[in-house]
Amino acid sequence: MPIEIKELNIKINVEEPSSNTNGETQPQVEKNKIIEACVEQVLEILAEKEER
Repeated sequence: MPIEIKELNIKINVEEPSSNTNGETQPQVEKNKIIEACVEQVLEILAEKEER
């Protein structure tokens, strides 16, 4: 015998992300770290090409 669901209730709690003392959220801080690392690597590659 099949079961038929006529109503489905879903409840969730949404919380604001915690922020650091400088006002940036954790994902933004991580994003900035990744960008800084990429820029540093690009500058190193450019410096190596200039040496050749």
